[in-house]
Amino acid sequence: MHIKIFSKSGLLALLLTVALGSCASSDDEYVATSPVVMNLDAVPYPKLSDYKFFSGAINQLQPSFGVLPYRPASELFTDYAQKSRFVWMPKDSIANYTTDHEVLNLPIGSALLKNFYYDQVQPENTRKIIETRVMIRKTSGWIFANYVWNNEQTEATLDLQGSTVPLSWRDQNNVLQTINYKIPSQIDCAKCHAGMHENQPIGIKPQNLNHNYSYSSGSQNQLSKWIAFGYLENNLPANIISTVNYLDASQDLNLRVRSYFDSNCAHCHREHGDGEFVSIRMAFNETVEPAKMGVCVGAALQVPGISHGMIVSPNNTAQSTLYYMMNTDNTNFRMPRVGRTMVHQEGVNLVQQWIASLPACN
Repeated sequence: MHIKIFSKSGLLALLLTVALGSCASSDDEYVATSPVVMNLDAVPYPKLSDYKFFSGAINQLQPSFGVLPYRPASELFTDYAQKSRFVWMPKDSIANYTTDHEVLNLPIGSALLKNFYYDQVQPENTRKIIETRVMIRKTSGWIFANYVWNNEQTEATLDLQGSTVPLSWRDQNNVLQTINYKIPSQIDCAKCHAGMHENQPIGIKPQNLNHNYSYSSGSQNQLSKWIAFGYLENNLPANIISTVNYLDASQDLNLRVRSYFDSNCAHCHREHGDGEFVSIRMAFNETVEPAKMGVCVGAALQVPGISHGMIVSPNNTAQSTLYYMMNTDNTNFRMPRVGRTMVHQEGVNLVQQWIASLPACN
């Protein structure tokens, strides 16, 4: 239940607002019920607009009441696409905490949205939304619903087959970048999200959300926001062992690397994950032990230029297969295999610094 306390003047303003039939759209304004439409017997809908997740012009991505924005501390790299994420839950339902490193248990009927877009797209030099990925929790489990935006940016339609979109944009350094952006198929989605033999979200772990977000009402811890809004049971532990923003150079280098691996690698390199056959495990709660990240561990896979090397060879990127795989766009060797076609230079630089800081193997 969503409760907000008003002063007498505030209550009068509220009554006038309701009487005039106006509709609030920001995350912190009061409205009786969310306009979101979620018929579990009918989803996924053919168009993104059918859900009414957004108010006003849909391409502005302004959330309707009850659609809360969120952002993990460390983000998955996807060919430098920018992302906006939202969560919605049915009225009078609530998510539950399990552990710091496990995804929050969202109620049936919940939805998670992630929009992928680029700024300064050429030749118009404007923002272009490419796709919106939606995960919906039905009684049978989580389903995928991927929506591809039209060129007019007025609608996105359901497409689970996968496709590519040629794209050119100017990056933050005003350098022209060109790629064939890969929109994943339903099979591609499952490669990252199918763990323990069922689909599941990835980013909504307490360890990833335990930091501030700039809401329209001001900066607030995201877990506290979910609790205050009625989206999360108020039973969190006093201390949550949390990831950090791997781009924040003021943070500890080891924490940054562990956070990077958690957001970019852990969903495959885990039990029942797509990369479970490799000895490394990249979840943040597991990488306290350096060997879990491949440090001083012999590499089973041979890559060009490295013969009988290690997954991570301290102070030696030239003999570290992990570094090679991060620093190549060769489809036979690149990691992650799904979700990128470009080299993530910032991630490569981070791992290079980390390898240089490691003590020699015993």
